[in-house]
Amino acid sequence: MPAPRRCPRWVIEFFSYETPKSVVVRSWVVGATHRAVQLLILAYFIGWVFLHEKAYQVRDTVIESSVVTKVKGIGRYEGRVLDTADYVTPPQGTSVFVVVTKQILTEQQAQGLCPESEAAFRCRSDRDCRGRSPTTGSGLLTGRCVPYNETLRTCEIRGWCPPEVDTVDVPIMLEAENFTLFIKNSIRFPLFGFEKANLPPPGAGGDLGRCRFHPQLQPLCPILRLGDVVRLAGQDFRTLAATGGVLAIKIGWVCDLDRGGERCLPRYSFTRLDGLSRATGYNFRHARYHHCQDGTERRTLTKAFGIRFDVLVYGHAGKFGIVPTLINTVAAFTSIGVGTVLCDIILLNFLKGAEHYKARKFEEVRTWRHPLAAPRRRPAGGWASAPGTSNPPTRAPSPLATSAGHRDGGSRGCPGGRRDVGGTLGSKGVP
Repeated sequence: MPAPRRCPRWVIEFFSYETPKSVVVRSWVVGATHRAVQLLILAYFIGWVFLHEKAYQVRDTVIESSVVTKVKGIGRYEGRVLDTADYVTPPQGTSVFVVVTKQILTEQQAQGLCPESEAAFRCRSDRDCRGRSPTTGSGLLTGRCVPYNETLRTCEIRGWCPPEVDTVDVPIMLEAENFTLFIKNSIRFPLFGFEKANLPPPGAGGDLGRCRFHPQLQPLCPILRLGDVVRLAGQDFRTLAATGGVLAIKIGWVCDLDRGGERCLPRYSFTRLDGLSRATGYNFRHARYHHCQDGTERRTLTKAFGIRFDVLVYGHAGKFGIVPTLINTVAAFTSIGVGTVLCDIILLNFLKGAEHYKARKFEEVRTWRHPLAAPRRRPAGGWASAPGTSNPPTRAPSPLATSAGHRDGGSRGCPGGRRDVGGTLGSKGVP
C-alpha cells in the first residue's frame, strides 16, 4: 500500500487559525491611561474633525468668480482737476487697477539728437562715450560728448528728446484718500450649482449708495473708501501715494450650505503684497502722441506713481455627504485602538511584573497536530519491534468490547458463566 502524501507546510500554515487572547489587567494606572487616551481621541474627532473642520461634508473648492470695479472721486493736481478717466488705469473696471497719485511729465518730446540726462553718462571728451553699452535709459549713444548746460557735458543720444528727468520733486494727489471704490463680485460653486453676489438682494432695504464699508459696523457694504483700505492694510496713505505700492483686497466665501444659502456671506480682508520685496513701490510709464502743424510727431511722456489694487476672490462650500461621514466615523473608531497599543507598551516595558504579563498575553504551543497532516505509519513488526520507537498508549477496553467477550464464551470477570450487562445483549442469559 503506497504511503500517504504529506501536505506541504504552507498549506498547513494557510489553514491555521489565530485568535487574540484577552487578558484582564486589574491596574488603576493602566486603566486610567487607557480611558484617558480614548477620551482624548474621541474629543479630537468630535470637537475638531466633525464640528470645527466639518469633515462630514462634501467640499467644493472650485469657485467661479467675476469682479467689476468702479472708482469715483474728483482730485486736483498741479492746477488741473482730474476725474476717473485721468487717474484710473485701465479704465475697463477689472479686478486689477491702478489709482495714479503722482506724475512726472516730460512734454513735447520729438525724435532727434540730444544730451543724456543721467549722471552716469557725464563726460569730458568723446573718448568717455565710447566703449560703453550702446543703449541708455533714453536712447542710443552716438559716441559724442556734447554740452548739457553751461557747466556740464554728457554723452549724446539718439531718441526721444529732451530725455526724461525723474529726480524732480512733484506733489501728491491727496484727494485720492477720500475716493470710493465699488466692488461687484459674483461667485458660483459648480458642484452644488450655488450662486451668490456680494450685493444685497432686491427689496432687502437700505440705501446701497450711502453705505461705507466698516469691519464692525458695515462689514457687508461693497463700497470702500481708499483711505480705509490703505489703513486696514497697515499702511500710511501719504507714504504709499508718494512711492506707490500693491495692495490686495481679498474677498472670502466660506459657505456652509447645510445652514442655508442666505448665510453664505463674503468677508473682506486687506494686505500689502510688495512689502517684503527690496524694490518697494509701484510706477509705470505711458505716452500720449500728437502731431504738430509742421507734420512732426511729438509725445508727452508720463511716469506715474500710484496704488495698485488686486481684488482676489477665494473660498469653498460644504454640504453634508454620507461618504465622508462614514469614512471619518470609521477612522474615529479605529483610532480609539491606539489606547490599547499604548497600554500594551506600558505594561510590557515600564511597569513592574512585565514578565508575568508577557507570559499571560503571549502563549506558545510548541507541538500540535494538524488535521490535514499525514497519519503515523505502524511499523511492520508492531510498535514494540520498531527500534527507537515507544509503544503507543494502550486504550482502556470499552464496555461494548467487554460485553462482546462475555458473549463469545469467555467467563473472565463474571463467575458463574455468561450473563447480560445492563441489558445490552438482549435476553440471552445463562441461569
